[in-house]
Amino acid sequence: MSGWLVIAGLGPGDEALVTPEVTNAVAEATDIVGYIPYVARIPARPGLVLHPSDNRVELDRARHALQMAAEGRRVVVVSSGDPGVFAMASAVFEALEDAPLWQELDIRVLPGITAMLAAAARSGAPLGHDFCAINLSDNLKPWAVIETRLRLAAQADFAMAFYNPRSASRPEGFTRVLEILREECAPERLITFARAVSTPEERLQTVTLAEARPEMADMRTMVVVGNSATRRVGRWVYTPRRA
Repeated sequence: MSGWLVIAGLGPGDEALVTPEVTNAVAEATDIVGYIPYVARIPARPGLVLHPSDNRVELDRARHALQMAAEGRRVVVVSSGDPGVFAMASAVFEALEDAPLWQELDIRVLPGITAMLAAAARSGAPLGHDFCAINLSDNLKPWAVIETRLRLAAQADFAMAFYNPRSASRPEGFTRVLEILREECAPERLITFARAVSTPEERLQTVTLAEARPEMADMRTMVVVGNSATRRVGRWVYTPRRA
């Protein structure tokens, strides 16, 4: 098989945050595959075919990419942030599991700067001690699982980063998240709402749990919840390295 497949992270938004490794792979590619807004970040050029698709066809997208690579094409599957964090790397390997003939393909996963880490860096160092990341979308897992993981993470005093907090179709979910946090955490717990970090629409706001409101978040927002020791220093927020 002369083709190859790269699964690449485009970072949080700013082109300066795309790694040189990813830039080089995109420059060598014959085909770019991904969710519509992520593919739109790749400039068109002669010899490059763009394959944008909807957000709910991850496995179809992965199979298409594998098929083209098996046919000898140089394929890059793009995700925002890091492709291994709630993104396309897992989908590609899930598709590969059912396709033994493609398992000898040249496949590489190229990391990117996650939205979580970009948001944390903008606000200071809220993830400076043990932390966890939770995807609040219930498209691929039951809401009961989200609630259980959220409650246990809060009880364990992890700092937490929330992906996909509040969509137009399920705004009540994040309302429930704040209710659970208020049941498990003190009202002065710090929460940062970091929207569209590294883009012209960037907005950063840190409030206490008592002040947090559901409408502060949308699907372009990373929500970073500190642990019980997280505190402000000037305009920054940080979590001490000692428990």
